[in-house]
Amino acid sequence: MKARRRGRGRTALCAAVAAVQTALAGTVSGCAERGAVADGGPSSGALTTVREAADVLARAGSSRTRTAVRTASGGTRVTVHGRGAFDYARQRGTLRVTLPREAPGAPPGDPITELITPNALYLKNRGAGVPAGKWVRMDTGRLPDGNLVSSGATDPLRAAELLRGARTVSYEGRKRIEGVRVRHFRGTADLAAAARAASEGSRDELAAAAEGFSVGDVVFDAYFDVQGRLRKVRYRFVAAEDTSPGPGPVRRGAAAVTSTTTLYDFGVPVRVELPDPEDIYTGTIASPPQPPEPSGPPAR
Repeated sequence: MKARRRGRGRTALCAAVAAVQTALAGTVSGCAERGAVADGGPSSGALTTVREAADVLARAGSSRTRTAVRTASGGTRVTVHGRGAFDYARQRGTLRVTLPREAPGAPPGDPITELITPNALYLKNRGAGVPAGKWVRMDTGRLPDGNLVSSGATDPLRAAELLRGARTVSYEGRKRIEGVRVRHFRGTADLAAAARAASEGSRDELAAAAEGFSVGDVVFDAYFDVQGRLRKVRYRFVAAEDTSPGPGPVRRGAAAVTSTTTLYDFGVPVRVELPDPEDIYTGTIASPPQPPEPSGPPAR
C-alpha cells in the first residue's frame, strides 16, 4: 500500500512541477577543516550548525528574502523569482512571485502575492479562473511536495527546516555573499528525517515532500554568517515523471528542480494580514492547457 501511495504522490508531484512551468508561467557554530563530515563523525560542529539553522532563524526574528525556483524537464526550463519578508518566530511571511515572460521580449505577467502561514498558503492573482481580487487558500500539508516548489517559491522557514535532515556535510571554505563573510557547507539532507525533526508548523509539509519526491536525499549548498544565521541555501530536487500519453510503453524521465533562497536585512518588521473569509475564492480553479512536448535534443 505504501508503494502505491508513493506512486500516486510522485505522479501528483510531477503535476505540481508542471504547475510551476505552466500554471504559474501561463497564468499567473564551529566548523571542521575542509572535507566530509558524516553523521556521528568526529567533526559534528558542521552538522550541528546546519541542523540548527531553523532554530537560529527563530531567535533572529525576521528577515527579507529572495527566492528562485528553476525547473528543467526535457528541453524546457523555467525560472520563477520571488521577493518578500518572513517572521520566523511566528512562522509566517509574504512573497511576491514574478512569473517568467511568455515570449522573448514580452513583459512579465502580474506578480502573484503569497501569504505563508503554518499549514496554509494564500495566493492572490492566481489566475486560471479565479476572479480578480480574490484569494485562493491551499492546505500545504496536502500538496504532493509540501509546497517546497509548487507555488513557484520555497519559503525560507521550510528551506531552513529541511536542513534538520542533514546526513553528510562538507565544509567548503569561506566566501562572501553581498559583502557578508559566510561559511559554505555542502551536503545531503534526508526529507523523511527532516520531517521527523521539524517544528510542528513544518512537519506535515516535509512529510508530504518525503512521499512525493523520487529521491529522498536532497543535495544542498548552505551558507552561514559568523552569527550562525542562514544566509543562502540551494537545493536540487528530483521528481520521477511518467511522460507516456496512454497505453503502450512507458517513457520515464526526471523533472529537476533547483531552489535558491537568500536571506538578508535581519530584524525588519513583517506584517501579514490574512484575507477576510468573503475574499477567499472556493470555486473551481481551471488549469491552463499543457504546452506541447519540446522536440529536438534537450537544452544544455
